[in-house]
Amino acid sequence: MGLSFGMQGILDLSPELEPIGVVLAERLLGVQARFDGQLESDLPPVRDLCGHVERYRGKMLRPTLALLCGMAAGDGGDVAIGARVGEVHEMVGAVCEMVHMATLVHDDVLDDAAVRRRGETVNRLHGNEAAVILGDYLIASAYHLCSRIDSHTALAVARASAVMCAGELLQLHHRDDYSLDEPTYFEIVERKTAALIAVACELGAHHAIGLATKGEQQRRETASAFAGFGRAVGVAFQIQDDVLDLTGEEAVVGKSLHKDLEKGKLTLPVIHHLSVADERGRGRTLRLLESVTHGHATADSVQSLARALKETRSLEYARRTAERYVASAKAAIETIAPSPARRVLELLADAVVTRDQ
Repeated sequence: MGLSFGMQGILDLSPELEPIGVVLAERLLGVQARFDGQLESDLPPVRDLCGHVERYRGKMLRPTLALLCGMAAGDGGDVAIGARVGEVHEMVGAVCEMVHMATLVHDDVLDDAAVRRRGETVNRLHGNEAAVILGDYLIASAYHLCSRIDSHTALAVARASAVMCAGELLQLHHRDDYSLDEPTYFEIVERKTAALIAVACELGAHHAIGLATKGEQQRRETASAFAGFGRAVGVAFQIQDDVLDLTGEEAVVGKSLHKDLEKGKLTLPVIHHLSVADERGRGRTLRLLESVTHGHATADSVQSLARALKETRSLEYARRTAERYVASAKAAIETIAPSPARRVLELLADAVVTRDQ
């Protein structure tokens, strides 16, 4: 059965896991309703912009993880015990999705992207100024919704947002840096992408664990385990995005491709290639990268780069690295009681690196 929630078309559930999909689908409808309700405005231009950004909604990965981690952490993930995953999880999911949407809107400005979710971007339709302010509006709306939950949630989301911005600034600092190494790349990814996914998992677990059955120390340790799961999944997700940016088809992936190349942002396959290629091959690739940086990557240039990466098995290296992060994610929740929800989390982690969109 294909999932009818966020990872639709990417993950199939066996019959015994279908009840998890039903609960998730119901709760994700609640997430969407809270997301839409929070962005309501009496100003038509604001309503129109928010209506457009809602079309960016795709996999709903962060809300899905918040709900799944809540189910897995609360009472062993028993679907019959619905009280552990309720309104607060819908609010957490909406908050994380709003922050994520804000980063997408801002990223499209930074990358001068024209396509997102198979439609035109806000910056392409309404200009960079409107897109920047819309991203700010989404962040402010997320914090407003946070204030209705509790201070722990607000602080966690604020901390993750600051970490994400720092990661973006670090990436901007290293634009056109052809000597970028893997440790710096992973520092960027863990901050820019993985931090918000980690906090979605952490908060999902935090709000499901009953203090009546678990002390505060055990509650923190359990939430930390789920955060570790999310952080590793986030890194794997970004590596797969790196691969798809080089090998995917825009019609399938659903967004502008090759923007990393054009903006001088080195990703893991390219970093690996430059580190292992011989002097002549490295020189050819550097000339190729310089030809597309701050310009437009042509089909020929991308194909030439793909051939070079294939010769050094750099795409394969990136995929293997993503798979190692998936294994690390699963290991992070090994101590959590086995349950259908935990099994779906493990399947979702696998799907992160096999997706083509």
